[in-house]
Amino acid sequence: MSADYLAVTELSGDDVTQEQIMRMCHRYYWAGEYCRDKDVLEAACGTGQGAGYLSGLASSYRAGDFSEETLKIARSHYGERIAFQQFDAQEMPFDNNSSDIIILFEALYYIPSAERFVVECKRVLRPGGKVLIATANKDLFDFNPSPHSFKYYGVKELTGLFAENGFSTQYFGCVPVDSLSVKQKILRPIKKFVVNSGLMPKTMAGKKLLKRLVFGSLVPMPAEIITGMVNYDPPTKLVAGKHDHLHKVIYCVAMNQEQCQ
Repeated sequence: MSADYLAVTELSGDDVTQEQIMRMCHRYYWAGEYCRDKDVLEAACGTGQGAGYLSGLASSYRAGDFSEETLKIARSHYGERIAFQQFDAQEMPFDNNSSDIIILFEALYYIPSAERFVVECKRVLRPGGKVLIATANKDLFDFNPSPHSFKYYGVKELTGLFAENGFSTQYFGCVPVDSLSVKQKILRPIKKFVVNSGLMPKTMAGKKLLKRLVFGSLVPMPAEIITGMVNYDPPTKLVAGKHDHLHKVIYCVAMNQEQCQ
């Protein structure tokens, strides 16, 4: 991973849509239900928008990212409150059986080998430990892959990925497509054409212009989310091993069954 990833990361202070803030808050509120009084490790934490929220719930909280430039932004906000560490999610510098929860949000597709990440999770997790994943749903007809991504995993692919390493999985959907505004629904076929034609903007400036056209005014991404920043409704439970075409975001909870025996 290089500094180029700054261009595709939701950095604190960036101009973003209200939907982006809602999605950011929602996935951390969801994760918080699993993290209370647990030893939590967050990989690919970015600029740490959820770090303060989770650290306030967890028994202990560790976080880091591959990008040192990204971590500088996180450290500038949190100071000594949280010690962020630079590391590769494919080779995590943590002891065996040292965490109850491992979090990886909107980053699985940036990891060259998701298989290596899952093997590392199995090593670092304690018996009954869980991996929490949030990822863009690649099975939507107008899906737009991010630059620098390696491979996207939908519900069906995640089921196979984790099952190969002795994990059972549960899935949830967030941001149902039928809840989109009329304008967004009308623009979905146009978005699909733009994506398929290779015309989708790659730069942040181009993306911001497009977001303004679709969503209207933008707002700054907060450096740290807090309780009650957005309304929270629990995500919709999905069927494991089956493609989902109804939600923009997929959540996965993976538990190592072999460790529980």
